[in-house]
Amino acid sequence: MIPVIWLLIVQGALGALDTLWYHEWKVALHSRAGAQRELVLHASRNFCYASLYGLLAWREWHGPVAVVFFVLLAAELVITLTDFLEEDRTRKLPGGERVMHALVGVAWGAMLVYFLPVLWSWLHAPPELVPVDYGALSWVLGVMAFGAAGFGLRDAYFARRQFDKVAAP
Repeated sequence: MIPVIWLLIVQGALGALDTLWYHEWKVALHSRAGAQRELVLHASRNFCYASLYGLLAWREWHGPVAVVFFVLLAAELVITLTDFLEEDRTRKLPGGERVMHALVGVAWGAMLVYFLPVLWSWLHAPPELVPVDYGALSWVLGVMAFGAAGFGLRDAYFARRQFDKVAAP
């Protein structure tokens, strides 16, 4: 699991950099008219990652409950692909943001190479929540879970604010 965790941390760091540098500073998505759908997608993806980080930090999820991870990974993929289409539809991405998205995608694919066999073994194991402690890596995942949830809430808030502005007479 250590390679999975390291790749999640790398991917999360790249995602955080993308969020802070491009979405918050360069593009200011939260104040951009017409960004409501993109903000909803970002919020949804952040909640997927918050769940993924939080669930993996201290436990292995053996048995049928491992399906939750397959669902989270599939949801993340659908959200990300939909977000790519939405971004292309609504704005011109800076070149660096497009490169950042590619790097995040590479890290995600590498993580899947390691994680899917682990998930498959968990799925076929007897049902049990197995305590694990990856030392500092568990704590990093925990912090990342809170960060992703916080940005998910923030994106959802600004999406709602934009919806309210559009809906107001």
